[in-house]
Amino acid sequence: MSFGIRIAPSRAVRALNLLRTIQSHPPTCPCHSNPGHHHHNGLTGLTPKRRLATPMDRSQQKEYAFEMAASSIRFGPGCTKEVGMDVQNMGAKNVIVVTDPNISRLPAMQQVREALDSVGVNFHIFDAVSVEPKDTSVQAAIAFSRPLKPDLFLAVGGGSVMDTAKLMNLYTCYPDAHFLDFVNAPLGKGLPIDKPLLPLIAIPTTAGTGSETTGTAIFDLVSAKAKTGVAHRALKPTLGLCDPLNTRSMPSAVAASSGLDVLCHSLESWTAIPFNERVPRPTNPILRPAYQGANPISDIFSLQALKSTIQYLPRAVKDPEDFEAQEQMLLAATLAGVGFGNAGVHLCHGMSYPISGQNPGYKHAGYAEHKPIIPHGVSVAVTAPAVFRFTAASNPERHLAAAECFGVDVSNVKRESAGEVLSEAIAAFLVKLGDQPRGLKALGFGPEHVETLVEGTLPQRRVLNLAPNLEQTDKDEERQQVTRLFEQAMEY
Repeated sequence: MSFGIRIAPSRAVRALNLLRTIQSHPPTCPCHSNPGHHHHNGLTGLTPKRRLATPMDRSQQKEYAFEMAASSIRFGPGCTKEVGMDVQNMGAKNVIVVTDPNISRLPAMQQVREALDSVGVNFHIFDAVSVEPKDTSVQAAIAFSRPLKPDLFLAVGGGSVMDTAKLMNLYTCYPDAHFLDFVNAPLGKGLPIDKPLLPLIAIPTTAGTGSETTGTAIFDLVSAKAKTGVAHRALKPTLGLCDPLNTRSMPSAVAASSGLDVLCHSLESWTAIPFNERVPRPTNPILRPAYQGANPISDIFSLQALKSTIQYLPRAVKDPEDFEAQEQMLLAATLAGVGFGNAGVHLCHGMSYPISGQNPGYKHAGYAEHKPIIPHGVSVAVTAPAVFRFTAASNPERHLAAAECFGVDVSNVKRESAGEVLSEAIAAFLVKLGDQPRGLKALGFGPEHVETLVEGTLPQRRVLNLAPNLEQTDKDEERQQVTRLFEQAMEY
């Protein structure tokens, strides 16, 4: 007697056809269709007998996963006064408060002092943070914090303050580290942070950097005449207290520059290369960079931040009493921080670092003491029309979606015109915002500066590796592309 399953002839034919279809059209699941997928141990998808003989070049393996990391955020007018309880809840007994000379005199710091006094916490104030900090000012801050052996850092201020506090935290926890050990390669060693840092609470007083939610800290490396920094998830604050009341003291010029940083954070993270196009795939999760490329979660935050910035920044700059616009810009800055803190930024930021570091003497109106300074938001926005005209060929649909956020009717725009349309929309937005330098020439740069600007940009691999449409396998071509971008950014 035999046992078996009888299949009706019609079903048998369908089953046979299905098997043939599968054989001729392999599955699209990444575990099966990608021969370099981790289930194959990084080896080519050959037969088992040959698999060990032909290892795949790891440098060419594309990423297959993305991570989502962000600080806890509390958002609401008046939440600054809760910081004493937060410090107490975290069990801290010896706090370093980090701020700058201007913020130290404003209500935000007064509330922080009162909140910490009310719970009896011992605290030390470092109020010597520089705007657009240099490596020397950061190292002075680290020298202040190390002997005090704090158990928590509290940053009150803009991006410069929050970034300085992150670096104080890092190098206080690594007292024997050389300053360049964790700095982004190739300017530093780019070592991973392999242990938890101390708790850090960040209270932003500007609506721009989104540093309250990112693992990035930026400073001027004077010897290289360029900005660089440290980027790692371990740097991100434990808690960001986003209190819209603290941004009401921003001068109009600071509100504009901060908002332009949000604009470029949003645009760059929205248009960065997709996370699964980045190479190489990390050999260990600890090596996966904080800036990973555009991904489905970061897209949500970046696009909403872009829409909010376009709607509310002009209002916030025009009317210092428009508290709704100020509140919405602080929220947009935080949203953009989550977006770019995971997806990353690219050319506007990569090119901005030497622009700020090689300032020929430009003084931006509205900044303290009117010293030579190119505010960060100005340095990123000034190249934006040229950058997005260039990057559009990589993904016209995304660039058209961005143009649509500016109010452009893109229903009849051809894909090949996406870059020009978005470039013109950005330029019109900047002009309408008012008091913005219309290109590098207005900052004092000329053709004679292009070569050194290019030299300051090319080492920014952390962000250039995410730049769409940039030739990265041919270094001569990459150099020529960046050179042309600086030339085109002279005027818009």
